Amino acid sequence: MSIPELLWWQWALAAGSGFFAGVAKTGVPGLGILMVPLMVIAVGDARESAGWLLPMLCTADLFAVFYWRRHAQTQQLVKLAPWALAGMAGGALALSLPEGLLRPMVGGIVFVMLGVYLWRRRRGSGELPAHPVLYGTAAGFSTTVANAAGPVMNLYLLSMRLPKEEFLGTGAWFFFLINLSKLPIYVFHGLITVKSLTINLLVLPAVVLGALTGRQLVKHIPMNVFEAVVLGLTVLSTLALFR
Repeated sequence: MSIPELLWWQWALAAGSGFFAGVAKTGVPGLGILMVPLMVIAVGDARESAGWLLPMLCTADLFAVFYWRRHAQTQQLVKLAPWALAGMAGGALALSLPEGLLRPMVGGIVFVMLGVYLWRRRRGSGELPAHPVLYGTAAGFSTTVANAAGPVMNLYLLSMRLPKEEFLGTGAWFFFLINLSKLPIYVFHGLITVKSLTINLLVLPAVVLGALTGRQLVKHIPMNVFEAVVLGLTVLSTLALFR
């Protein structure tokens, strides 16, 4: 196995992306999306960076599922699953579109949902329930074209008013199953290569460290702070999609 020729800062950004992936999956949802712009900078190509990220996400998902396996809301997963698959099918077709069009499209979707979420919070939880058709389709599309379903799912799970353990458990199982389903799509489009898998293997310790760190962080975050952090990081990370 030959080591890919990357500059030191490219390795640093790739490792940082892996660390954020681990932290986000096991403790601080929303933080993981920061790895998207970091990896784009490291790779120099947004479409190719998606292929670098996916195996790292799958690895972090394993830790998340292990830690939070008993806290998932199965009924929420069942409601979302068919619509997420429909969104993934649309995303697979959209991968042929110019990358510069896809990322702002995802950002626009998230901001519309953010506006709906804030409106619901202001009017009361009884107004306009978060619908699994809308959120599931948007999550499937966003994760396929840009590994950016995190903001969509964060808003959906916040709308469900789940305790943080169930928030993390439901999200863990959702992304574990979705990310595994994306692997054939990315292989078909040539986004996962021997080079990208070699890099994934070399930055694996950063992913593991992030997963262990996130697990410890979430133990010390009160629920109201947890919600505020998730919402704030969702806004900031979505802005990165418009760069």
